[in-house]
Amino acid sequence: MTISPGFGAEPRAAYAVDPATTRGRRHAEPASPTRTPYQRDRDRIIHATAFRRLKDKTQVFVASEGDHYRTRLTHTIEVAQIARALARALRLDEDLAEALALAHDLGHTPFGHTGEDALSACLEPWGGFDHNAQSLRIVTQLERRYAEFDGLNLSWETLEGLVKHNGPLTDDTGAPIGPYALGGLPLALTAYPGTPELMLWSWPSAEAQAAAIADDIAYDSHDVDDGLRAGLFDLADLEALPFFGETIEAIRERYPGLERPRLIHELTRRMITAMVEDVIATALTRLEAYAPQSADAVRGAGCQIVGFSDRMAAVDKALKGFLFRRVYRHPDVIRVRSRADRIVRDLFARYMAHPEAMPADWHCDPATMSETEIARRIGDYIAGMTDRFAVAEHRRWFDDTPELR
Repeated sequence: MTISPGFGAEPRAAYAVDPATTRGRRHAEPASPTRTPYQRDRDRIIHATAFRRLKDKTQVFVASEGDHYRTRLTHTIEVAQIARALARALRLDEDLAEALALAHDLGHTPFGHTGEDALSACLEPWGGFDHNAQSLRIVTQLERRYAEFDGLNLSWETLEGLVKHNGPLTDDTGAPIGPYALGGLPLALTAYPGTPELMLWSWPSAEAQAAAIADDIAYDSHDVDDGLRAGLFDLADLEALPFFGETIEAIRERYPGLERPRLIHELTRRMITAMVEDVIATALTRLEAYAPQSADAVRGAGCQIVGFSDRMAAVDKALKGFLFRRVYRHPDVIRVRSRADRIVRDLFARYMAHPEAMPADWHCDPATMSETEIARRIGDYIAGMTDRFAVAEHRRWFDDTPELR
């Protein structure tokens, strides 16, 4: 696929979200004279406390393992860059796509998915934990910066895309589907009074779909990069996978004797390029077939518009299976995960037994609060911790804090 230098410079498409027709905010505010609603959302997200904390939250490798591995913040920045590229090529609203990319991981716990699994297990008797739902909770309630409301008071379109980051959550009757079919919708989602307005049964806007597939592209590529640099697998292991064998061979033919660090970067660079171009070509084909004339028509299409082709989806599936075996379940990673799991569980047990141990801003009064309310507040507190702060808190209360290495 050839993309001209001016590609994506055309006016916003009919199927894109139009900031002039936003459905507004839960708490009415005067319009900004200098920014669109989604530019305003993006700026509020960047200035949020939860956004700053991402710099010290694990992606896959904890910070003590090396300065060059991705954190939640660097991952988020990479997602935002890819989301904007997709939005520009597809003539979408770039600011909405960027805002969604910047906000998509705000609800993550310390220690990556290990922390989420541990906190979800701790909170199981009180509704469990889900990082996507926690992102909504942060931007609608937990951020307390503004004089007139809790949260960031983001626009409807940003909340919708944030909640439906992975697609519809229910069917047309309201019954949970996919990962929520058995356990139901997360408590943090159902507790938000505006949830029924977010059309959980439909696909989100094309901008939200662009941010979601950008997330996949970013973590696929940087987990390959980080995994190779960490020595968890080698280039020879990747060569058996679709796409990677021929790509590595092409690089070696073009650049004989290229040193390993440059070869790795060239591989991940080509990987991102191939995936982005595949999404653009696939989305343009689907848009031509469905011919949506509004953002609501995209929502009502009944399928994903902005996503991989079948061929690239197979590459993505094979890679994710490989990374699961060779990175996420590598003995070195599992060892650190088990230690991080213990830190989260210990902290939760400590605060449940002694809620007064939390700071004044998180005060819990057993005389006036139910056990569920106390447990949920403790969950909010732990989920907001950075890796470093969680370790420091564990050392504060326990004599045998494990080393995360």
